[in-house]
Amino acid sequence: MRKDITIIAEERPARGKNEARRLRVKGLTPAIVYGVSKEPVAVAVSPKEVNKILHSATGHNTIFNVAVQGGESEPVMIVDWQNDPIKGRLLHVDLKRIDLTKPIIVMVPIVCVGDPKGVKLQGGLMELITREVEIECLPDEIPDKFTVEVGDLMIGQSKRASDLAMSASMSLVSNGDMVLAHVIALRAEAAATDAAAVAEPEVVKKGKKDEAKPAAAAGDKKAAAPAAKKK
Repeated sequence: MRKDITIIAEERPARGKNEARRLRVKGLTPAIVYGVSKEPVAVAVSPKEVNKILHSATGHNTIFNVAVQGGESEPVMIVDWQNDPIKGRLLHVDLKRIDLTKPIIVMVPIVCVGDPKGVKLQGGLMELITREVEIECLPDEIPDKFTVEVGDLMIGQSKRASDLAMSASMSLVSNGDMVLAHVIALRAEAAATDAAAVAEPEVVKKGKKDEAKPAAAAGDKKAAAPAAKKK
């Protein structure tokens, strides 16, 4: 979704690890702007401004403007980024120019709402299987998310990608048969009940064997006594 946000970018003529370190000392992050049949441009951007976009409701699907100093403002999207695995700081960002007149393919998150009847009435368990679906649409019509109502689901029922309501220029790219969410029976509890039922007779049988052993032993002693008298 397009937002009225503009990030100022500083063009960087030099590249490499040393240049990247110098930029980070200044509080900037290396980035690249490319796409739409134009030459890629190496720039530096504010990591705080980029992180605000990444952590917004629309996240990496946000279309915003980047204005390179000395150049014109262009609509872009964040298509890739790299964070420091230890410190978490933003290390690099890829910004792709967007042609607002042409459809693009994006991943949109899935959000489930409602309490499934199969959970409340049947004691089942709801599982979210797919967290994102792939769609194609015009840049200005990218949805924040797809909301899936699961309140009517019973055990054994599911919601699939084909159940999603597509509007305007949207079309589903993901497989329509892909399961988004379903309600299943709690198999663990059923298995535990069956295991308990099977285990009980085994305990009884074991007890009988244990009781039989002393009787057999007593019989052996009696049989041994007459043999001693003959001697």
